[in-house]
Parts: sequence; structure tokens; C-alpha cells
Amino acid sequence: MADMADTLTQDARPRDAAGSADALVPTVVADHVDIVYRVNGTGAGRGSATAALNRMLRRKQTEKAAGVRKVHAVKDVSFTAYRGEAIGLIGTNGSGKSTLLKAVAGLLPVENGKIYTDGQPSLLGVNAALMSDLTGERNVYLGGLAMGMSREQVKERYQEIVDFSGINEKGDFITLPMRTYSSGMAARLRFSIAAAKDHDVLMIDEALATGDRSFQKRSEERIRELRKHAGTVFLVSHNNKSIRDTCDRVLWLERGELRLDGPTEDVLAEYEKFTGK
Repeated sequence: MADMADTLTQDARPRDAAGSADALVPTVVADHVDIVYRVNGTGAGRGSATAALNRMLRRKQTEKAAGVRKVHAVKDVSFTAYRGEAIGLIGTNGSGKSTLLKAVAGLLPVENGKIYTDGQPSLLGVNAALMSDLTGERNVYLGGLAMGMSREQVKERYQEIVDFSGINEKGDFITLPMRTYSSGMAARLRFSIAAAKDHDVLMIDEALATGDRSFQKRSEERIRELRKHAGTVFLVSHNNKSIRDTCDRVLWLERGELRLDGPTEDVLAEYEKFTGK
């Protein structure tokens, strides 16, 4: 399996106009990455910030006594992503896809190995730090500012963001608190805010699974535009059609391990054999 993964990885790397991969610019390098969650099995110290801090400081000495269980979510994963790529992440539930993206975004520490990034990674739904008690309009500004846009830039793109999300098609929902939105409406607005800015590395977790086919097509087209502006896009999805329509390369994670890394059709064919779908 490792030999197949190595071969697919080489074939998957995008080429420049001369057909060479040498001039490509890496944007994300994962070097033998392990990510481990620690779950307190006894519940000791719950609700106490002091107790939590003490556990962190004495983690190695106290884990066994405190009944801490380790969950090895990502195991020895290595890959290099290049500027201009759209990369799909697939795998059955609990395979480590979302965990890996959070680590690339700097939201989770790695236990072993290193993650290197060129530029600022943006994880959809995190950089656009939306608040449920604020209106959609206020959240457009809040999310844009959180991504580093100026107030003037947000103002210029405001109507485009609202129109792209489609949440006003059946009423003036943009003026209502986000807690009144369905999960699909909120997800579409988060994607629309994130897609309003060109990103060095944009990571999207299941965003294209929301909304009707019209919104999915708009999302796929926007991802292609982001790639043209020298960004790298990662897409986590259980919808193989979205992966096929959007990505030219796929990483298949299973039980935290990288099973395959290669061209979309090659990896999806093996994955569909594995899942029987």
C-alpha cells in the first residue's frame, strides 16, 4: 500500500507549463504528523481552571493517575500541498480528516512531527467567527474583519456576499439574528464570507454538502477562481461527486493513517471499492 501511495503522489503533483513539477511552490508540508487527543476518563477537576492548568503542567506525570485516555487521531501522516491545487480529503467517519485540517490551521497541537505553511491557512467557519445573537449583516462584517479584510473591503463586497449565499431569496433574513437560521443557511453564509477573500490556504469542511445544487455549483466555481489566484484549497466531503467536480488530487485517511494520496479518480476508485459505494 505504501508503494502505491508513493506512486500516486508523484503522479498527482501539478505541473507547470513545461510539464515540470520542480518550479512548484509548496504551501503546506506535513512531516510525519501525529495528533493525539487526551480524554479525562474520571472527570476529575471538571470546571476548575486551576485544576486544568495543573494537569497541563504535569501532564506526563499525572496522566495515568488521572485516568486519562489517549486517542491517536492522526498517525504518521506526511504530504506536500502545492500552490494552485484543490485537494480532497476523504475517509469514513472518525478517520481524522477534520482533525488534520484543524492542525494545519494551527488550532490543534501536533504530538510528533511538524506542519509547515506558506502564508495564513483559513479554516472555513473558524476565521469567519460568526455569533448567533448578531444579525447576518453584522456577522458579514465581523467575519470579514476576522479574516483580515478592511471595513471598506467588506462594504464593497457586502452585497456580493449576501447574493452568493442566497439566504435572502425567500425573505430579508440577512437582518435577522443568525440563531434564527437553519444550519444550511448559516453554513452558506460562512462559505460566502470565506470565499469573498483570496486565501493562501483555504480549508473547507463539508461546506458543499449544504444548499441546493445551484449553490453547490456556485461554490465549486468559486473554488476554481481561488485556485487561479495562487491559493491552495482543501475540501473535506462525504460527497464523492463534489470531490470529483472540484479536486484534482485526493488524500484518503482511514483510522488516522494516510492510505492513498493521488489523482482524484485513482484514489476515489480505490475508496469506493473499500466502502462498497
